[in-house]
Amino acid sequence: MIRRKGLMLLAAALTLTPVGLAQEAPGKVGQCVTTTVTSVGTRLGAAGTGSVISFANGVRQISYQTVASIDHSKPGDTVKLCLVQLPKNCPAGDDRGKVYTGQNQRTHESWRESDSEHACGGA
Repeated sequence: MIRRKGLMLLAAALTLTPVGLAQEAPGKVGQCVTTTVTSVGTRLGAAGTGSVISFANGVRQISYQTVASIDHSKPGDTVKLCLVQLPKNCPAGDDRGKVYTGQNQRTHESWRESDSEHACGGA
């Protein structure tokens, strides 16, 4: 009976604990976090100018191309976000060009995009 009660208490604690969605971006290549979509749009605010998606942890991904898997995402969707590439040989203070993969947990669609229109040292 004690063992069963202990398991019941553990289950109750797990259901009361909020889902730990990442408040920080992944910092190392290969690291993944779970976060939520805050906005989805187009690169220049017009159709055909590319896709942009922003997350609760501050990461933003942007593409010159329209990315259907990004466009199918909605604010509030949970996304697994993984850092897959860091920029190299960047000027001090310019870390643009981090590349992330995203996988929407609602649509099960994935994408791979940079956090900026230009890599570090670019325009």
